[in-house]
Amino acid sequence: MTARDFRHHRDLERPKKHPKAFPNERCQVSKPPPAEDVDLHDAGREEIELVRRQYLESEQRFRTLLESLPKVAVQGYDRDRRVIYWNEGSTRLYGYTPEEALGELLEDLIIPGPMREGVIQAHSAWIEEGVAIPAGELELMHKTGELISVYSQHLMLNEHTDAPLLFCVDVDLSDQKRAHRDLEFATRFDRLTHLPNRQTFEMDLDNLLESCRRVGNSLATLYLDIDHFVEINDALGYDQGDRLLVELTRRLRECQRVTDLVSRVSSDEFVLAFPCGHLATNVERVVRRIQNVFRKPFVLDGRERQVTACLGVALFPDNGESSRELIRNADVAKNRAKLEGRGTVRFFQQKLHDELVRQHYLSSRLEEALDNGELSLHYQPQVSAVSGGIENLEALLRWEPPEGPTISPAEFIPLAERSGLIHRLGDWVIEEACHQQVAWRAKGFHQHRIDINISGRQLTRPGALKRFEDTLQRHGLAPQDIGIELTENILIEADETVLEDLWRLYHRGIRIAIDDFGIGYSSLSYLKHFPATALKIDRSFIQDAPTQPKDRAILEGAILIGHRLGLEVVAEGVENAEQLSLLRDLHCDLIQGFFFFRPMPAQEIERLLSGFVGGPGGLSG
Repeated sequence: MTARDFRHHRDLERPKKHPKAFPNERCQVSKPPPAEDVDLHDAGREEIELVRRQYLESEQRFRTLLESLPKVAVQGYDRDRRVIYWNEGSTRLYGYTPEEALGELLEDLIIPGPMREGVIQAHSAWIEEGVAIPAGELELMHKTGELISVYSQHLMLNEHTDAPLLFCVDVDLSDQKRAHRDLEFATRFDRLTHLPNRQTFEMDLDNLLESCRRVGNSLATLYLDIDHFVEINDALGYDQGDRLLVELTRRLRECQRVTDLVSRVSSDEFVLAFPCGHLATNVERVVRRIQNVFRKPFVLDGRERQVTACLGVALFPDNGESSRELIRNADVAKNRAKLEGRGTVRFFQQKLHDELVRQHYLSSRLEEALDNGELSLHYQPQVSAVSGGIENLEALLRWEPPEGPTISPAEFIPLAERSGLIHRLGDWVIEEACHQQVAWRAKGFHQHRIDINISGRQLTRPGALKRFEDTLQRHGLAPQDIGIELTENILIEADETVLEDLWRLYHRGIRIAIDDFGIGYSSLSYLKHFPATALKIDRSFIQDAPTQPKDRAILEGAILIGHRLGLEVVAEGVENAEQLSLLRDLHCDLIQGFFFFRPMPAQEIERLLSGFVGGPGGLSG
């Protein structure tokens, strides 16, 4: 009897014998022969008929199962492991046609060499001792020799007979395995550059640090941030930005030693680690090596473009013992480097971190200070260079916490600009200055204008100058009651809408001063385009002008140009009689500085305007 007969027998008179089944390559099952005539009662015949129907139904279910799973690989084989059934799913999964597979040993087809002996023993134990082969994941072999991940389950028909039939049902796990590998890659590596991501880099760096500890090596961690990468994306498109990142990765890989680590931790930021034997000389060499990566232009959008990057450096063990400490401190140094300009390198210092902690604290406290009334305006008079009489007042913001020292505007104004709180802060200053001017006007002080400083960040909010104008009108103030001061850099960078608003204010009679003149772009060609009424010369040109001829020449030229353009000229930071005498000789209009008055609270200004205190140096202490 061959496997192709696929016939089943049952001896009803000897129920201890099990049926025998022999499937062909399509695993079709034939009906068992009819039961022999026996002398049984009707009830016995009905029971036999019932058992036969159940058996036929079981066969049908098995045949239907095999035929309804074309994507599942099913192989049937005899007790010698020769293939007697090979479905379409097996052909797709393993590459053999039924004609190639039938009659061959299963281990010669799909079992990898190292597994064969174990598979043979497992099959023998299954047939001879009834030790079932457990289901599980395996790597079986394609016709080409490629390994394929499958979930394999085994079953046996005609168990406990001389002709058992064994079936292996394999489900292809290639897609799941590929998805798992893709997911694992996505969680550990950057999709674009294929570099380790931050999480993977931290683990690798901790392992590298452990090695450095054992051999007593130092290590440098570099945080690299491409300068103005957003502008590259905006101007050339994201595909060109991606091209830059891929090319930069290639260059970094070229200068990477076996022990070095390179990772991409965000869109335009990379972190690198370099073990260093002799720290001082090796770190300098490492930094130069990374800087040289940017000396050659990058080809973007068909053109060569020079790209730069800022670097922050943290050293092990001086600046940290763990990967997170070193990355954080290198990041702190990098952020400081970016404040200093393109291509800057900064090494971590503890004071940088202390500053960062303080800035974070002040940023969180500043909004509370606004709510709690900790902010106030002080006023510094501007006096006539000829008469010494008070002409105007500049409003200067002060932060005086209930506990601790006063916090300088030079410290908290940049924080407010970076956090966006500058808009609320600016609105508060305008409102407070207008409120104070109304109060002084009610007390009879009508001759003194209040000037307030407008931040460039404030002007980025649409309608900022319109709100300033509306606030004046709401308080019933005239254009000559409140003026504004802006730096020349702000004016040069202002868009057309801001310039239009400034010209409208200018024509309404609002005083507009260019503050800190001389330390910004200082392009004189811009002056004729700006709606300005006054120039305020920065204190750096006044400090040494009485003794330094070059400073005196610059000061004299600025005053002359201002007057020729019809602008009022104010000298800031005047602190002694020699400076005042020179400014009078050069016909400067107004003087502002400690030689006359320091910034004062509103109550002291009232006393001053009432005539109780006055004169050069009167409140200079």
